[in-house]
Amino acid sequence: MFDITIDGIKTKASKDTTILSAAKNIGIKIPTLCNLKLEEYFLNNHVTCRICVVEVDKRDGLYPACSTACWEGMSVITNSPQLIQIRKNILELLISNHPKDCLICSKSGECELQKLTQEFRLKEVRFNGEKNQFKSEYSESIIRDPEKCIMCRRCETMCNKVQTCGVLSAINRGFHSVVSTVYGNDLDKTVCTFCGQCVSVCPVGALHEKNYTWEVMEALANPTKKVIAQVAPAVRVALGEEFGMEIGLNVEKKIVSALKKMGFDGVFDTTWAADLTIMEEATELKERLEAHILGNKDTRLPILTSCCPAWVNFIEYNFPNLLDIPSTSKSPQQMFSAVAKNIWAPKMGIKREDLIVVSIMPCLAKKYEASKIEFIKDGNRDTDISISTRELADMIRYFNIDFIETEDQEFDSPMGEYTGAGIIFGRTGGVVEAALRTAYEWIMGEELKNVDILELKKSQGLIVKKINFGEKELKIGIAHGLGNARKLLEEIEEGREKYHAIEIMACHCGCVGGGGQPFIHGKTEILDKRVEALNGIDKNCKLRKSHENLYVKKLYEEYFDAPCSQKAKDLLHTKYKKK
Repeated sequence: MFDITIDGIKTKASKDTTILSAAKNIGIKIPTLCNLKLEEYFLNNHVTCRICVVEVDKRDGLYPACSTACWEGMSVITNSPQLIQIRKNILELLISNHPKDCLICSKSGECELQKLTQEFRLKEVRFNGEKNQFKSEYSESIIRDPEKCIMCRRCETMCNKVQTCGVLSAINRGFHSVVSTVYGNDLDKTVCTFCGQCVSVCPVGALHEKNYTWEVMEALANPTKKVIAQVAPAVRVALGEEFGMEIGLNVEKKIVSALKKMGFDGVFDTTWAADLTIMEEATELKERLEAHILGNKDTRLPILTSCCPAWVNFIEYNFPNLLDIPSTSKSPQQMFSAVAKNIWAPKMGIKREDLIVVSIMPCLAKKYEASKIEFIKDGNRDTDISISTRELADMIRYFNIDFIETEDQEFDSPMGEYTGAGIIFGRTGGVVEAALRTAYEWIMGEELKNVDILELKKSQGLIVKKINFGEKELKIGIAHGLGNARKLLEEIEEGREKYHAIEIMACHCGCVGGGGQPFIHGKTEILDKRVEALNGIDKNCKLRKSHENLYVKKLYEEYFDAPCSQKAKDLLHTKYKKK
């Protein structure tokens, strides 16, 4: 450590510390646009916006604070008349080539360029030059609006370095530079997984989710339709942030109340379907482990959990040789909708086409998943509409509902009853832990005393755990982020490591960090609090194993007979294909 001075304040720094970090450590704010820490190990450091330039040691020229490392005795000025004028010039140049549709932009109020403009009290732009014109692109999940791209390249870093998908990259030179896809193809013509992490880091409206709130409004206003909602586990510990509530606060009962006020005919919990998913996945795990123990060499291990549609896309594109090892169980979203449309609706005297199932998800890939042809019957989707946590917050505002003060209500029965095992689907390691809780008791024939079988204290990008199943030791792999998934799958494909079961989630910390959650822009401590909140709900549940869910048991007794029966495979399972 050595001494440096920033705006007359002496502080300590090391040779690896940037001016930006050193200034932040002593409470000095330097404006940035392109700089962003992405997960634990990645920093977007393309140094493109130059809004963070500072003066150093009275030298000629200016230094970008985000990429300039400190040195012994450095003296930095972060604000001077010259610097303020230069930043104003940069802002004006950015705005001169930026659309002025802030009133209807998806990022209005959350746009970092807009916030900087307000901080600088910028009221006019002196530059009126040529404007870039790029075609907007629409998919089921994500909309690209390249005219709003400010070339911060955060999305490129996220897509290439963190997620290793290689879909987005800077193209062209000079004034015509933009972040785009290969040959400018639409996202659904690329290897995009629709994880939505590019959307979560975009500081402006160049990347945003496709909004389905008005389709939900139209369904609610249609007197001939019955509209029900399913709410994913991770939504309940993030939605409150949109209304200034404590980070990680469980607001599930207020969600139910708000949806009822909107006019939903039923409000159910996707967590119930997570328990149903475990009945199928744990059965697959049990069958494969028992066959492996008996020496069946044709048994394919490890089994991979299959609840994350972005991760399913990823393996279909990148690892076609491994498509026979994921569990064939549908995701909880699709299991819920299949049961609702094919079992619950007939019991309630509702025609399939008259039931609208709206899923409320932390994930943008769920919008894509709902549109897949295999989940459509006679032109009617199982999941009709999927909206994100952010879209639900917008709808609550549309209806002028005081979310903080709204009364608590319970989920409707029977598809609202859940166990702690279903709740932890919302965080990294939760799906495989839930499966192991059930598989242990089924295989060993005894009660699992330590329910927290994996003892995951904090989410890491890649975790390997060894646990005892009687005399057998199981090796479990857990990864969040598709870059970590790639490492894990390459080990398996090349035969370097052998696992018994693996869970992969596309997003940081799992669903709590999904692309449809409230924007946090690199603040991973918020994700940790959401994870802690889900763990707390799990620990406070009376039932913490999926096979203890009473309605799930009843469903098998009355309809499916047994997990992985032919009836269950017809309705609750799917297939994978090389893309």
